[in-house]
Amino acid sequence: MKVKFRDKWEPYLIAVVNKDIGGFKAAALRAAFRVLSYVYGGVVRLRVVLYRHKILRSKSFGCLVISVGNLTVGGTGKTPVVEMIARRLIEGGRRVAILSRGYRSKKIKNEKQKTKEKEEFPRVVSDGVNVLMEAEYAGDEPYMLAKDLPRAVVLVDKNRVRAARYAIKKFKADTILLDDGYQYLRLNRQVNIVLIDCTNPFGRHRLLPRGILREPVKNLDRANIFILTKTKGMDLYALKRKLNAVNDKADIIQTTHTPKYLNDIYSGTKKDLLWLAGKRIACVSGIASPGGFEKLLGDLGAVVVSSHRFPDHHSYTEEEIREVIKCAQTQNAQALLTTEKDAVRFPKIDVQRDFPLYYLRVEIEILSGAKEFYDKIGRMCY
Repeated sequence: MKVKFRDKWEPYLIAVVNKDIGGFKAAALRAAFRVLSYVYGGVVRLRVVLYRHKILRSKSFGCLVISVGNLTVGGTGKTPVVEMIARRLIEGGRRVAILSRGYRSKKIKNEKQKTKEKEEFPRVVSDGVNVLMEAEYAGDEPYMLAKDLPRAVVLVDKNRVRAARYAIKKFKADTILLDDGYQYLRLNRQVNIVLIDCTNPFGRHRLLPRGILREPVKNLDRANIFILTKTKGMDLYALKRKLNAVNDKADIIQTTHTPKYLNDIYSGTKKDLLWLAGKRIACVSGIASPGGFEKLLGDLGAVVVSSHRFPDHHSYTEEEIREVIKCAQTQNAQALLTTEKDAVRFPKIDVQRDFPLYYLRVEIEILSGAKEFYDKIGRMCY
């Protein structure tokens, strides 16, 4: 019921924050959010100060710790970046453990079907050889990383200090990769990587819940590397100037998310992107920025005849997928497309094989600063 409640209200609240909804009620909510954002901002600033002055102390484990995170809520395209970095480190001989909090993953039940309120150990999504947990219990992003990085250990735990200790002791990890770790100050790190979505870097520069910022922009001074995502065709002069004003020591890397191929959700069969040209396509997604996904399909030559948007990290039911397929067929669509992150949350159902269901495989591509970035990762491997 909790997930359903969130799915119902989250889109409405986002629309209120973005001023897509008018009226007295929406204005009152925005005023309340503005007050709460001041309270939230005060707590965030105090917490950072306490860690900077070592009143609160970060835990160190004597191994390489790299954090990949962002300053905002919403989709910056973080998972492909984590995958790229982990892959390079593994190829360089590092034993990598990726730590995630497993956002919106289900609680694990014991043999008596009673929910364990507190788990004693991190959830092992992958032991570096096998994927050991389904997406519903691992979380969609940790499951994707485990599936696409068979040599990486992937652990899920809100307490990532405990997860790091477990990764080192149990799996002999010598490199910890914190997924969404910029705000997780309890664990000391040598490298702080921050992703910035160039299509909407900081929203309206307002903190949660009035805006999309988790921290004030000035807190980017903790970063060692800025990775700019979705940069293709963007004028980055003003953004780079702002970043340099806040932190002139951090490297700036420009990237874009490049589509690679289509993958059948159930059979795993791959199809070249050229197949999309002129095809009537229906799409479904539960991500933070569905418009970017839909535009990408159009750029690849597809004719998008229907679009079905669900809240971010939505857990699909069989009934929902069948309804989407039925709607697609009434629009004479030739296939249903989704994202890889959504595909891992699709229920396993029997569908007519004459109606294809694909996800779009996307990988990160560095457009500027590649040599400096790979040199830096190379140095981490020694």
